[in-house]
Amino acid sequence: MPHHHTTTRILLADDHALVRRGVRLILDGEPDLEVVTEAGDGAEAIEKAQSHRVDLAVLDVAMPRMTGLQAARELARRQPELRILMLTMYDNEQYFFEALKAGASGYVLKSVADRDLVEACRAAMRGEPFLYPGAITALIRNYLDRAGRGEDVPDRVLTLREEEVLKLVAEGHSSKDIATTLFISVKTVERHRANVLQKLGLRDRLELTRYAIRVGLIEP
Repeated sequence: MPHHHTTTRILLADDHALVRRGVRLILDGEPDLEVVTEAGDGAEAIEKAQSHRVDLAVLDVAMPRMTGLQAARELARRQPELRILMLTMYDNEQYFFEALKAGASGYVLKSVADRDLVEACRAAMRGEPFLYPGAITALIRNYLDRAGRGEDVPDRVLTLREEEVLKLVAEGHSSKDIATTLFISVKTVERHRANVLQKLGLRDRLELTRYAIRVGLIEP
């Protein structure tokens, strides 16, 4: 039995309490893993990571207010030593590549969490990537496609801040609420919003919401 100091302290973020309970059972059943704090969305995850001493964040990809991907980027920036794993229902290549770009060291499908999650946590703590088989196939195929076309990875259209604003607008938050959530002024929110519409060639919130669903920022 390992001594307490070798226990990996985990932050678990998922907007479904039932999923959190199931995942917590899996993790707390291991002598070297312990869930010390939970969050219901990405913004709360960032708060909890700062108020608790955690070694590993396990984040659901799609959450309200702020996605797991957005939270992962922010956490990787603020706490570079924190290890990050993404948890998802979707075997979606786009999410998977975004997760790697966001600084996650692994990607685990919820459907096989009981099989993969513990191994993924330990791999993350050893500084090794954990990828499920489908992701590895996708990674190789993507690499070969790009190499075949002789190109690099495309750059992002929106800045990270614009993406945050886009998500919150699409979820129906007011400019005032968005300003509070992101710690910026209402004027700045309006400017980002205008930039997003202009960059993407969209007219209104409805089109913006459809776009947000299509790129996986919010769930339909």
